[in-house]
Amino acid sequence: MKYFFLSYLFVIAIVVSAFGFRGSKSELPPLEIIPDMDQQAKVKYQASSEFFADGRGARLPVKGTLPMGFEVPAQPASATEIAKPARIAFTSGLGYYDTGKVGDFYGDGLPVEITNDKTVFNAEFIKRGEQRYNINCAICHGTSGNGKGVTSKYGILTSFNFQQAGNLDPANAAAYRADGAIFDVITHGKGLMGGYGGNITLRDRWAIVAYIRSLQIAAKESGATLPLQ
Repeated sequence: MKYFFLSYLFVIAIVVSAFGFRGSKSELPPLEIIPDMDQQAKVKYQASSEFFADGRGARLPVKGTLPMGFEVPAQPASATEIAKPARIAFTSGLGYYDTGKVGDFYGDGLPVEITNDKTVFNAEFIKRGEQRYNINCAICHGTSGNGKGVTSKYGILTSFNFQQAGNLDPANAAAYRADGAIFDVITHGKGLMGGYGGNITLRDRWAIVAYIRSLQIAAKESGATLPLQ
């Protein structure tokens, strides 16, 4: 037992001499047992680099590159015209277009370019919504919006079914989702679904909402005119 305690004290002495007491200060760099990739062989922002001829680490964007969320104006502003700033597609505004809410409640209606006829939507806008829906939503919600996408074959059975009875009746709380509510879920996610606010632009989110409505109308009304063929 005596030798056990002596060995124990000897180990403590070695540890303290090597690492110091907790809270002690040292001018030596810390000993990183698990560095977690803190030190990487990379060029950091605004740092110089001898790898490039101009000595700059940061490289200029490829010619013609546009920041995500901006579009080139159709025509240049004239000298007498006051240019309006481009609307950033990813925003944190408080209006209905940005949030899908009117005050504390979800709104209904699409604040985008569709016709007043409820059975005829803007063809280009719906096509855009179809494309974005198939890329981001169909894998869980299904191509028809019935909630039976590819993931349903692998145990995810909770995707919302936009085709259930009453899906166009605001009085049916179980089946109906307001336009603003759908937009909000796309933005922030719900349940197992993650938010797509950082991946899908504002206009594209509304395009997806419009496309979901077109799927519902097409399923319910045989006389609906949808430019999807």
